[in-house]
Amino acid sequence: MATRYWAVSLPVKSSPSSLWTRLQESISKQAFDTPLYRFNVPNLRVGTLDSLLALSDDLLKSQFRFLMVSFVIVFPDLSIESNSFVEGVTHKIRRQIEELERSSGVEAGALTVDGVPVDSYLTRFVWDEAKYPTMSPLRETVDSILGFVSKVEDDLKVRVAEYNNVRSQLNAINRKQGGSLAVRDLSNVVKPEDIIASEHLVTLLAIVPKYSEKDWLSSYETLTDYVVPRSSKKLYEDNDYALHTVTLFTRVADNFRAKARERGFQIRDFDYSAETQDSRKQELQKLVQDQETLRNSLLQWCYSSYGEVFSAWMHFCAVRIFTESILRYGFPPSFFSCVLAPSTKSEKKVRSILEGLCDTGNSVYWKSEDDAGAMGGLAGEADAHPYVSFTINLV
Repeated sequence: MATRYWAVSLPVKSSPSSLWTRLQESISKQAFDTPLYRFNVPNLRVGTLDSLLALSDDLLKSQFRFLMVSFVIVFPDLSIESNSFVEGVTHKIRRQIEELERSSGVEAGALTVDGVPVDSYLTRFVWDEAKYPTMSPLRETVDSILGFVSKVEDDLKVRVAEYNNVRSQLNAINRKQGGSLAVRDLSNVVKPEDIIASEHLVTLLAIVPKYSEKDWLSSYETLTDYVVPRSSKKLYEDNDYALHTVTLFTRVADNFRAKARERGFQIRDFDYSAETQDSRKQELQKLVQDQETLRNSLLQWCYSSYGEVFSAWMHFCAVRIFTESILRYGFPPSFFSCVLAPSTKSEKKVRSILEGLCDTGNSVYWKSEDDAGAMGGLAGEADAHPYVSFTINLV
C-alpha cells in the first residue's frame, strides 16, 4: 500500500476525458510504476470572485503571490494550518490505535473508512452529498469539517486522559510491588504468621543489604537489650536486599531502629491488616478491569473515529483542490483532478509529464528561483509548479 500521494489538478483545454487519456498514456510509457487514479471533485458553491479580482491592482504584482494572498483572504479556513490540523488529528488517532494494540502485544488492525481500506477510499473518493451538500456555501462546508474534527480531537483528549489516569495508578502500584525491597510494597511477601504483635512483643522488618547479611545475623541480637534470640527469619530477597524479621520487646523498638540505622540496616514500618490486604487486592483487581474496559472502549472509538475523520480530511482535500484550481485557472471551473503515488526515482519524470500537460507558457515563471522561494514561504507544503499540487501522507 502506498502511503504518500500527490493530489493534483490540471487545467482542461478540450475535455477532461481526453486529458485523462493523455495522462494515462504518458504515465504508462515514462513512469509505469506510478499508480494513477482519478479524484472526483464536484462543483462547489464558491460564490463570486469579483471582490477577489478587484484586489488585483492593490496586491503584489507577482501572480503567484496575488493568488496565495487572495486565497488566504477569501478562504482563511483553507490555510495550510487548517489542513495540517485535520491531517494531524487523523494521524493522532492512528498513532493511538497503534499504541493501544502494541500494549497488548498485537499488531494494529487494518484501518478502514466505511469498511473500505483508507488507500482505496482515497483512490476511489466520492463526495458525500448527504453530509456535505454541494449547494451549501463553501465556507459553511469548511466550517462543518473543521468543527467536526475539532470535536473529535476534544473527545479524544478526554478519553485518553481517562485511560492514562487509570493506567498511571496501576503502574504506580506495580512499581511499588516490583521495586527494590527498600521501597516496594511488602504486603505480598509478608504473611500473617510472620508477624508477632502482642502487648509486649513486636516484630520488625529489616531491609539488609545482601553484602551485610552476615553482619546482621551476627549482630541483631546485641543491637539492644530484650531482643528475642534467633528470632530473625529471612522472608524474601532481591538482587540488592534481603528482608529479615526480628522480634523484640515493644519498649525497645525505637532504640533498635536507631541502632540498626547506624549499622546500615533499614527498618521498614509495616502494620499487617487482613482488611487492608483485601482492600488493596480489590483495588488492584478493579484497576486492572477498569484499564482493560477503558482500553477496549478507547480502541473501538479510535477505529470508528479514524474512519470519520479520514473521510472529513479527504473532503477537505477536495475543497482545497477545487478552491486552489479556481484561483489558479480561473472561473468557471475547468480542471481535472487526480491522485498519484510516484516512487522517489519517478518523481522528476512525473513532474515533467504533468507540466507538459499544462500551458507551458508560464512554466519559466513558476520555476523562477525567487517565486519558488516565495511559494515555499506562503504555501508551506504546496509545490512551485504550473498546476495545483500538494502531498497527502497517509502515515
